[in-house]
Amino acid sequence: MQNHLTVHAAPSAPLRTRYLSLMAWLFGVFNAARLVSYLPTLWVIGSVGDSGQHSLLTWLIWTGANLTMAAWLYEQEGHRVTRSVAVNACNSAMCMTTTVLIAVLRF
Repeated sequence: MQNHLTVHAAPSAPLRTRYLSLMAWLFGVFNAARLVSYLPTLWVIGSVGDSGQHSLLTWLIWTGANLTMAAWLYEQEGHRVTRSVAVNACNSAMCMTTTVLIAVLRF
């Protein structure tokens, strides 16, 4: 009986290099946009002075998720602060800023 499994060849090195370059570029663009996207939320909460429409628990969870992802990546990357570690740390800082603003206005 003949085995009908298809074996796919690995992509060529130049194709893989272009793919990884594109992924790094997209990672940078979308995460920079994500960091900027926190600003309207912070501005509205601060200018209106009402944080009732925002869940404190949700922002705490997002802070923890980003912070622990940064820590996990730091460990996985041999205790180096890579681009992905820095992005997750920045996202954590923005989430924490939002959390603190909500808490200050609420309490």
